[in-house]
Amino acid sequence: MTIRIIDSTSSRAVAALLDRRPGRDPLLQRRVASIVDRVRRDGDRALLSFARKFDGLDGPIEISRKSIEESAGHVPLEVRRAIQIAARNIRRVADKQRPRQWTFSPAPGVRISQRVLPLDRVGCYVPGGRYPLPSSLLMTALPARAAGVAEIVAVCPKPDATVLYAALEAGVTRLFRIGGAHAIAALAYGTSTIPRVDRIVGPGNAYVAAAKAYVAQECAIDFFAGPSEIAVVSSSGNASWIAADLIAQAEHDPQARAILFTPSKRLAEAVARAIREQCPTDGPARQSLATSGGIVLTRSLEEAVSLMQRLAPEHAVCDSDAVASRLTRAGTVFVGSYSAQASGDYVTGSNHVLPTAGAAAARGGLSTADFVRVSTVQRITPDGLRRIGPPGIALAEAEGLKAHANSLRIRLARMRESRRR
Repeated sequence: MTIRIIDSTSSRAVAALLDRRPGRDPLLQRRVASIVDRVRRDGDRALLSFARKFDGLDGPIEISRKSIEESAGHVPLEVRRAIQIAARNIRRVADKQRPRQWTFSPAPGVRISQRVLPLDRVGCYVPGGRYPLPSSLLMTALPARAAGVAEIVAVCPKPDATVLYAALEAGVTRLFRIGGAHAIAALAYGTSTIPRVDRIVGPGNAYVAAAKAYVAQECAIDFFAGPSEIAVVSSSGNASWIAADLIAQAEHDPQARAILFTPSKRLAEAVARAIREQCPTDGPARQSLATSGGIVLTRSLEEAVSLMQRLAPEHAVCDSDAVASRLTRAGTVFVGSYSAQASGDYVTGSNHVLPTAGAAAARGGLSTADFVRVSTVQRITPDGLRRIGPPGIALAEAEGLKAHANSLRIRLARMRESRRR
């Protein structure tokens, strides 16, 4: 297969390559809305109907603890050990990510405390399409566990033994054999069988993404997760390794995006040759690289970095710390030839549930902070109110909110009366 090499002076071609705005499919959105609304209205009756139709459900919807343990016992020792190592590293990183509690006095007599409390119950969506994804279960459930969430509900339409073993390792509370928009609806609104959750996290197909967007006004979600992305900026990297990274990300989905930005014509041509040699003759990687991938030949390294910033990719890869410090708009950044992006998908401990379609311009990946409520507690003494009350009244009156001003004024007046007595 061939991958396009585009000169950065071809502004229209570059713009087309960088444009990842999620396309609106009105028919899909109507279907998703219909499915979600039916589950919300009819509960288990609609949920089971959709699960049998779309997931091929045959048997109980919930997998018992005993069944999970029995199936997990069939996982090869090497894979079990790999899951344990991945879980250990994810757990360690997640523990570091928990927001801290503090108490601070911004003015005499005023005390503000930040408290960090875990959500009560969360839902983890684990895809079950082309490949079993135990890593996705680890990446969603373990940060929730690190946050102290008491109930972790996982859904997966076709969980294999590796997913079930990961569920044990991550401390999943309940696991249901469902997927798609109907699973999202059940988690968002609850049924007699599926408990309602406070937040839904995890990647999925177009139906799952649309369903998460549809329920987001009433149930918190992590973020929109579209087709996966990798972007490499390099002037002197190993062409064979760069090609391998681009192909690896492209195999996720026929719509996955894999792009190299480089000022080196020699590197661009070498990577293109390596892709032709390494890419499978069929499968999603070939389609993805041919339709959504590309190599952009830039006039300088600075222009390559600028285009990467404009892209705000899910995964960014670069040669050095100097370049990494300038890549501020990416879900995660891999630095150096040995920092293979695939390692981050599994075992570095950094979360692989990351924003796509330019959302990395505003936030990073899933973390422990997504599973806690960060709120404040405010305490004001009489002396504190004497200090901050008058400016508060002035601001309230400037905004025309007289009742706000009065709620402060009557307290100050009472305090003055008490002092005269």
